[in-house]
Amino acid sequence: MPEKLDDVARLAGVSAATVSRALRGVPGVAGPTRSRVLAAAARLGYAISPAASSLATGRTGTVGVIVPYVDRWYFARLISGVERVLREAGTSLLLYNLGDDAGRARFFADLPLRRRVDAVLVLSLPLAAAERELLLGLGVPLVTIGTEEPGADSVGIDDHGAAAGAMRHLVQLGHREIAFIGEHSPIPLGFTTPLRRLAAYRMVYHAVCREDGREPEAAFETGGGFTVAGGERAMSALLGLSRRPTAVFAASDEMAFGALRTLRRAGLRVPEDVSVLGFDDHDLADLLELSTVAQPVAELGERAGRLLGARLSGGKIATSPSILGTRLVLRGSTAPPTRR
Repeated sequence: MPEKLDDVARLAGVSAATVSRALRGVPGVAGPTRSRVLAAAARLGYAISPAASSLATGRTGTVGVIVPYVDRWYFARLISGVERVLREAGTSLLLYNLGDDAGRARFFADLPLRRRVDAVLVLSLPLAAAERELLLGLGVPLVTIGTEEPGADSVGIDDHGAAAGAMRHLVQLGHREIAFIGEHSPIPLGFTTPLRRLAAYRMVYHAVCREDGREPEAAFETGGGFTVAGGERAMSALLGLSRRPTAVFAASDEMAFGALRTLRRAGLRVPEDVSVLGFDDHDLADLLELSTVAQPVAELGERAGRLLGARLSGGKIATSPSILGTRLVLRGSTAPPTRR
């Protein structure tokens, strides 16, 4: 619509070429002039074609987000945090939902984000060396959340330390028979977060067993698949043991919710009969009175968004991993055991 661009030029008192450069973000346009052009364009309702802008600047205005499961609460919260920051910078997100190992293989075989994004964000997915090289080979900034990759900026929490702190709290309450609900083996998509939380559980629980002069109960480790239904099944298996645990540490709140449902249906009281401790501080955790490890999920996304923005603007930022803190939130689902 050349006449529309000319209208903007007349209103702003500049040439059509200057309008074109100003709206595309091309360098060489003075700040006051650019502001005048933007005001005139806004008044006339004129917006330049994104495709044309991309050709002029070499930018797409888009960040590609590789997410294992787009329908999980944790990933939805991360994406929301990232989007909130990048939206303010005029940058859009392009989501790639892997779903399973087959989807992952197809994605890296096709690499559909090639020439479509200005940067890449990977959510909680440890990359194989070949996958990492493919992404770095795109020549755009790479940021990860929940993992650390050579050549990439990263944001995360201390999963092991946070889980160990949760376990120590249960021990301090007096619990010695502590079960764990985590992920099934083999771990889907090669996630490492479940392994770090399991390692922390074993470190503390096995130390308790050594103090008591007994062997750890292997059946206390159960897989819940990081879902409510999985937590229900895992808790049912634990209740079927000859010796029931006095406390359960679930590696996600959603699995803890499933455990709470199973305990309620079995006529058991929480925390009088069994204490339950989760991980995440899900939106429903307060409603269900669940004690949990609160991790700043939305803030993780926001921090990653700011890292991406800094890289895209050429700003200098620290290259060391950005580790955010967690905290233990105590509600009504944990208490000292009533039996030893």
